[in-house]
Amino acid sequence: MPALTSAVLDIDCADEVERIAIRLREIVGTKLRRRGVVVAVSGGVDSSVCAALAAHAFGAERVLALLMPERESAPEATALGLEVVTQLGVPHAVEQLGPTLEAIGCYERRDAAIRRVVPEYGSGWKSKIVIVRTSGMALSYFHLVVQSPTGKQREVRLPAPEYLEVVAATSFKQRIRKTMEYFHADRLHYAVLGTPNRLEYDQGFFVKNGDGAADVKPIAHLYKTQVYAIARHLGLPRGVCDAQPTTGTYTLAQGQDESYFSLPLHRMDLALWARNHGWEAAAAAEYLGLTSAEATAVWADIDAKRRATAYLHARPALIAPVDGVGDEA
Repeated sequence: MPALTSAVLDIDCADEVERIAIRLREIVGTKLRRRGVVVAVSGGVDSSVCAALAAHAFGAERVLALLMPERESAPEATALGLEVVTQLGVPHAVEQLGPTLEAIGCYERRDAAIRRVVPEYGSGWKSKIVIVRTSGMALSYFHLVVQSPTGKQREVRLPAPEYLEVVAATSFKQRIRKTMEYFHADRLHYAVLGTPNRLEYDQGFFVKNGDGAADVKPIAHLYKTQVYAIARHLGLPRGVCDAQPTTGTYTLAQGQDESYFSLPLHRMDLALWARNHGWEAAAAAEYLGLTSAEATAVWADIDAKRRATAYLHARPALIAPVDGVGDEA
């Protein structure tokens, strides 16, 4: 068996870009019968690559890029998104979602749940959720990290009811964004592009009927490493190509590896590739910089996330078949 190095993720970027463009035109134009596409651009590498692929496939004039900041968005992310759409020459719109999120109770409901754990949490405080793993990575717990207006941080274990409520409240952000995407798609007779990479799609790192909703997902088969390679191939701004992925959901900076994945993303890509290609955990451990027990725990976590998030991928269940539609019960 060959060495498990980053080389296993190498792709011919030029060929892959053309393959995606051909499929996008087939799916959007022939199957869905839509005139163009809407893509939400956050300033991150995934959405930027999707916007660039769409412009390559359809021409810039048939792509609408949406930038949707809210009151907790990082200004630099919006600025980077604007740099991307300007470079691509695609039409764009900026939709301020803060008032909508405030009206629906996104911030209030989240903060109320946090105050049940940290009573002093209030105006000017910041927060995020992180995963804390036990020695050997066999078990994990969710912790809440809060930062007072003076900059002092505190970390506490987050009980399940409060964890679920915080996540439910913050998921308004992804769901309201998707509502706005479909408004513009409907008025233009466009399709909506989803932006998850393979790691996110496989492991269920998305919100059902939020960022998980789309008409076509052009990079769901690509590992994050490969998405970065395509970004560089397409000449996207350096800030996009060099940026470390964040969730963009919480008020404290939050990396995807500290909030969800077992490993930093470059090693998580390798781990998922190895799992998908029949590697035993013990054989992959050395290449991943893990002990055999740690690698076994990562393999178990990959499988557990697939089981737990199958619900996110599922279509609505029917009690009985509906004649003429093709859905199965």
